Amino acid sequence: MIPLKDDTPTHATPVVTIALIASNALVFLWQASLGSEENYGVTRWGLVPLEFRGLFTYAHGGFNTQPFMTLFTSMFMHGGLAHLAGNMLFLWVFGNNVEDAMGRARYLLFYLLCGSIAGLSQVYTTPYPTVAMIGASGAVSGVLGAYLVLHPYARIHTLVPLIFYFTIVRVPAFFFLVLWFLMQLLSGAATYGMEGSGIAFLAHVGGFVAGFILVRVFRRAPEADAYA
Repeated sequence: MIPLKDDTPTHATPVVTIALIASNALVFLWQASLGSEENYGVTRWGLVPLEFRGLFTYAHGGFNTQPFMTLFTSMFMHGGLAHLAGNMLFLWVFGNNVEDAMGRARYLLFYLLCGSIAGLSQVYTTPYPTVAMIGASGAVSGVLGAYLVLHPYARIHTLVPLIFYFTIVRVPAFFFLVLWFLMQLLSGAATYGMEGSGIAFLAHVGGFVAGFILVRVFRRAPEADAYA
């Protein structure tokens, strides 16, 4: 199922969401400009679990003195155009309403915190700790968890593939997001211990749970009228 838009209006332009999408796109262009050296960018700025744990540095071409920073840099890198497009579509559909509920500064902090928690979820559960993890999926998963709390009864216009064609249906957010979470959880359990599965499902789970919990801290009070 591919989300296209929701029926929940916003009260202000989602400046941070737009900026995050633009930042991810610019970083992807930078990665593409590296050409044959793209793997250096991934191993240098991607989140390598064993490196983060401090056991040894896996960065190509030298010693990485700032493994902590890869918690943040990794969430702006992607492994391909489809990877980038999928994450940014989910961020656009769900992020604007979460930003609207939190305000810009809180939303940005929330996004980065969920992405970091998602990264740590993968760091301490992966059985292959020398493989670099990249992508905004963990942070975006946090946005999905927050949206479930904020707008469980919103309708999501969803592109659904059938046998010979596609159709668009309006799906309740609760159904869409709970189903998405269960798919990540089951996929994470099914692929755990499999080398080269390619998707950090447990990071998705960790980010979603973080967002589901932290939204209660970061959302603005109902009486707040300033968009900060």
